[in-house]
Amino acid sequence: MNMLMLIMVALGMICSGVPGLFFQRRSAAGQRLATAINVAASAVGMAVVLFHDILPIAAEVWHPAGALPMGKVALSLDDLGAWFLLPIFLISALGSVYGLGYWPQRKHPGDGRKLRLCWGLMSGAMVLVVLAANSVWFLMVWEIMALSGYFLLTTEDGRSEVRQSGWVYFIATHLATLCLIAFFVLLRVYSGSFQLWPTDVAGLPTGPLAALFLLGLIGFGFKAGLVPLHVWLPAGHANAPSHVSALFSGVMLNMGIYGIMRVVVIAGRPPIWWGVVLMSVGILSAFLGITWALAQRDFKRLLAYSSIENIGIITMGLGLAVLGLSMKHPIWIALGLGGALLHMLNHSLFKPLLFMGAGGIIHGANTRDMESLGGLAVRMPAVFRLMLLGSAAIAALPPLNGFVSELLIYLGFFHTLHGSTAGPWIAWMIPVLAMVGAMALMTFVKLTATCFAGQPRTTAAAGAHDPGAAMLGPMVLLAAACVLVGAFPVLLTGLLDHAIAAWVPWQQSPSLAGIFNFWWITAVAVPLLIGTAGIAWWIHHWRRDVRERAVGTWDCGYAAPGSRMQYTGSSLIQTMAWMFRRILWRREKSPEVRGLFPSAADYACNTPEPLLDRVAEPVFKKIGNMLESARILQSGTAQLYMLYILLIVLILLLIK
Repeated sequence: MNMLMLIMVALGMICSGVPGLFFQRRSAAGQRLATAINVAASAVGMAVVLFHDILPIAAEVWHPAGALPMGKVALSLDDLGAWFLLPIFLISALGSVYGLGYWPQRKHPGDGRKLRLCWGLMSGAMVLVVLAANSVWFLMVWEIMALSGYFLLTTEDGRSEVRQSGWVYFIATHLATLCLIAFFVLLRVYSGSFQLWPTDVAGLPTGPLAALFLLGLIGFGFKAGLVPLHVWLPAGHANAPSHVSALFSGVMLNMGIYGIMRVVVIAGRPPIWWGVVLMSVGILSAFLGITWALAQRDFKRLLAYSSIENIGIITMGLGLAVLGLSMKHPIWIALGLGGALLHMLNHSLFKPLLFMGAGGIIHGANTRDMESLGGLAVRMPAVFRLMLLGSAAIAALPPLNGFVSELLIYLGFFHTLHGSTAGPWIAWMIPVLAMVGAMALMTFVKLTATCFAGQPRTTAAAGAHDPGAAMLGPMVLLAAACVLVGAFPVLLTGLLDHAIAAWVPWQQSPSLAGIFNFWWITAVAVPLLIGTAGIAWWIHHWRRDVRERAVGTWDCGYAAPGSRMQYTGSSLIQTMAWMFRRILWRREKSPEVRGLFPSAADYACNTPEPLLDRVAEPVFKKIGNMLESARILQSGTAQLYMLYILLIVLILLLIK
């Protein structure tokens, strides 16, 4: 019954944008109808998933009548899949409501209907990706998700930079699909069926098993945005509408993590080097992602690179769980996978909150450049408070949700120091993860300070204002969820235990509540929240009551400071940018000051996408130039083509 209802929910989400196609181009009725259908379907799906997850229901498998050309349709749901369905339903519904204010049909008659149609297609396809139990069916819905994502990213396809980022995404996602096709073909050869995640390949030789792991890691790593497979992500998220960026970052990246989690257990007890590779890729993604984020001046690119960092943290936790599975340490499995799953859910809460806040800034100030903003705390107080809370959550500050999930991963690494000779080699991740956390805090201090503190740097920033209820409402709900999970994580420990047990049903692992008493977090978080709220209330009323004061004579000549006399984002991180200059490859243009009365000069800096701009594009251009010489084969002469056919026939005869 649950499976049938989820199928109906997925079909409802897929079809939610269809009725709007029959309304006029500027009609808001179609947008409201699509939003209502999406919200209703998501609410039903959320209820079904929670009912499935709370009650001890075994994994369901559904085989409808009929078959695909290469096997029967098969759908299944277990507690691990149910965990991944939660953010799909939540963010799809909240994002569609947010779109009512951010992307109204009357202002976007040319692309509004396309956006809503592809929004529903992608949301429903992600549900079916999680439910798929047949490899052919999985690839079909995976491709629907990928193609609808392409059209979402290129919503504003009249802009050249949008088309460019769309093509990069299109190439990357189909390279991923090619790897997955090879993965499933190899899996079919050795398992003898099209079952999606078979567990009877544990006895494979080392070579095929390694090929399966690497193909799966690359194919799903492209979608997750792991370094160095992330090349599509920064520009794609930056140029998409903000609620589309929220859906991609908060939900679609999870599909890559979901695939990797399924791949690493097909071998039963995976080789140790699988966990080492995952932890290495995770720490590389976390460190490079936050380093690149720190240097950005486009706040949507900053958030995009921050997604790479958080996906890296999730992968580190998963790598620890794989090592625990390989080395028979159940506590590593519980803390590593529990931290990874909880951080995945937390990232699906605070990152859409931040992207929606970024959309509010763009809506009010019409720019993504942090250096053109400033003073928005006074002009956009609601967005400021919500983004401040989201920034604290993503920086893993207590008592918010990011702190809890990273705490579990830290505890997992500390547990490696006991009972294992490999512990000291694993525990070096602790200081690296701490450094990543410190850099994340610095990154979001830069974001909030540059955008919201000080004075407006442009007239557009001076005229900014808070958006309407349709945009603020979803942000408030996401902020409340960040607080709730951070203060009462015990509410989710049971669901996490079910998901961990579903990941490796043959491995008995301890419950998270038995390893760590989560009520201690609540005991500290609740007073901290109350105290923070009280201080914020006092500051608000104190600022309101303070009268304007006259400037004293001891002002060092700056009685009327202007907007150009305040720190910029570039100046805040200048030291860090110099320290990591070998990684950032920044392009700087510094002014030369000459003479007693130097002329006016400007300072400019730009941080390119290192792997895309410095590696991928030059390599593909060289390959393209080399292939130019092959065009002589396409001369258009019929006699030459007949000669080709004759040569091929002769070669085949000789081979035979």
